[in-house]
Amino acid sequence: MSRSRAAVILAAGHGTRMRSETSKVLHSVGGRPMLDWAIDLARSSGCERIAVVYGAHAPQVGERALKLGCVTAVQDPPQGTGHAVLCAKDAMAGFDGDIAVLYADTPLINAETVERAYEAITGEADIVALGFEPDDPGAYGRLILNETGGLERIVEAKDASTDELSVRLCNSGVMAADASLMFDLLGEVGNDNAKGEYYLTDIVGIARERGLKAAAVSGAADEFLGVNSRIDLAAAEAAFQSRMRLDAMTRGVTLTAPETVFFSHDTQIENDVTVEPHVVFGPGVQIGRGAAIRAFSHLEDARVGEGAQIGPYARLRPGADIGAGARVGNFVEVKKATLGDGAKVNHLTYIGDADIGAGANIGAGTITCNYDGFGKYRTVIGENAFIGSNSALVAPINIGSGSYVGSGSVVTKDVPEDALAVGRARQSNKEGWAKRFRDKKTRDKE
Repeated sequence: MSRSRAAVILAAGHGTRMRSETSKVLHSVGGRPMLDWAIDLARSSGCERIAVVYGAHAPQVGERALKLGCVTAVQDPPQGTGHAVLCAKDAMAGFDGDIAVLYADTPLINAETVERAYEAITGEADIVALGFEPDDPGAYGRLILNETGGLERIVEAKDASTDELSVRLCNSGVMAADASLMFDLLGEVGNDNAKGEYYLTDIVGIARERGLKAAAVSGAADEFLGVNSRIDLAAAEAAFQSRMRLDAMTRGVTLTAPETVFFSHDTQIENDVTVEPHVVFGPGVQIGRGAAIRAFSHLEDARVGEGAQIGPYARLRPGADIGAGARVGNFVEVKKATLGDGAKVNHLTYIGDADIGAGANIGAGTITCNYDGFGKYRTVIGENAFIGSNSALVAPINIGSGSYVGSGSVVTKDVPEDALAVGRARQSNKEGWAKRFRDKKTRDKE
C-alpha cells in the first residue's frame, strides 16, 4: 500500500422504515451494530482517517463514532449522497491520499473487495465504483461500461433505456478516488433532478467529461445487502449466519444442523468441535479444540477449553471460563466463574461469581448464593472437592480441596481441606402423624 487511505461512512439516513427509536445504523447484525461493521471494514482496508457523516436527528450515531476513534460531520438537512460526502470535506482537511465512500447500512462488504477498489485507483483509474450482479437487478442503478471495459456512466433504473436495463452489473453505491479529486468533482454536482438532491453517482459522468478514467470493480451480491427495514435486517442476518456456518465447517467444525446454529461476529471455534442443533453463540465466545456444545445451549462472552462438554440446555453467561475436559450439563447456568480442568457441574445448578477447582464435582441443584441484594461475593471450591446435591453455598466462602459437603446442606462457613461439612437440621420422625392429619382433614371436609 503506497498511498494513504481514508474513508467517509454515510450514516445520516432517517431509517423511517425501521420504525424504531434506535437509529437504523445502530441495529445489529451478528451481535454488532452496523455502524461498527463499516468502521471495522475501513480499518481492515488500511484507512488512517475515518469520517462518519450522521444526521442531526441521531446524535447517538456521532457519539458512537467518536467512541470508536472516528472523526464526524453532520449532514443537516439531508440533501443526497453527494451532499453527504461534501459534509465530510472539513473532517478530511489536510488528508492527501485515496478515499472510499462506504455505507453504515451495508454491513457485509468484505475488506478484500474494498482492497480491489483502492488498488484500481493506484493502477490506471481515476475513480472506481463497486458493482455486483444480483439475481434480480430490479430498481438498482446500472454500471454502464464502454467498449474497452471502463466505466462510462451510472444510470438509475428509472432513467435507463431498455438496453441499459438489460445490464446486470449494478451499482452498490461504494466509490473510491483521490480525495482532492473526489471533493473537486462533487463541487460540480447539481441537484436538477426529481428529488432535488446531489447524487454521488454523478461524479462518474463529470469525470468522463474531463477525460478521466473510471472503472468498475465487482463483488459478490450478498456483500451489498443494504438494510432499510426489519425485513432487510433479517435478510442481512441470514446472509451473515450462512457465511459463518460455511466458514466454520470449512475449518473443521461439525455442525449437525447448521441452519439452527447462530454465531456472532467474533465467535472463535477451533477444529474438531461439535455443535449440536439450536445453539446460540453471543458475542465474545471462544471454543477450544475437540469441545462439544450440545443442543439448546446459549453462550455469551465465555471461554470453553479443549475437550470440554457443554449442555444440552446449558447457559454460559459473561465471564464463564470452562477448563479442559470440564463438563457443564443440562439446565446449568454459569456466570463470572471459572471451572478447572475436569470439573463437573452436570445438573440443575447455578454457579455464579465462583472458582471451581480441577476435578471438583458439583451435585445437582447446588446454588452459589452470591448476591445479598447489595453486593456480589465469591465462592471458592478447591480441587477434587465434592459438593452434595441440593446444597446452598452462601458467599463469601471457601470450600477446601478434597472436602465433602453433605447433600441438602446450607454452608455459611469455610470448610477445611478434606473435611466433611453438613449444614442441615437433624431428621425427626413423628410416627402416625401423616395418617392422623389425613383423617382429620377428611372429617373436616365431610
